[in-house]
Amino acid sequence: QVQLVESGGDLVEAGGSLRLSCAASGSILSINNMAWYRQAPGKQRDLVAAVTSAGTTAYQDSLKGRFTISRDNAKNTVYLQMSSLKPEDSAVYYCNADVVATTRARFTLWGQGTQVTVSS
Repeated sequence: QVQLVESGGDLVEAGGSLRLSCAASGSILSINNMAWYRQAPGKQRDLVAAVTSAGTTAYQDSLKGRFTISRDNAKNTVYLQMSSLKPEDSAVYYCNADVVATTRARFTLWGQGTQVTVSS
């Protein structure tokens, strides 16, 4: 079974920083794109940032300069470094990955989500 497990969500004061992690485990052959999304209460789930297997990154325009996505292919892990956090960054953050299993089956997986709360 292939799964994604996120960690790192927490309560932090405005202006603070957090690093989220998402590790993929199971019978994995390769992982293509990995991404972070977030969803605040009553709002849709939005893309925060994405990274290809080669390391090319893309960001939601409004988050450029404050958030950095990176990945460690050897560990099948993607990270999201968040700085200068604002109350409006509060949301459940979800990891997403395009995984190819050893069976050659391809999955788009979601993690269970990790809560980030930024207090003012």
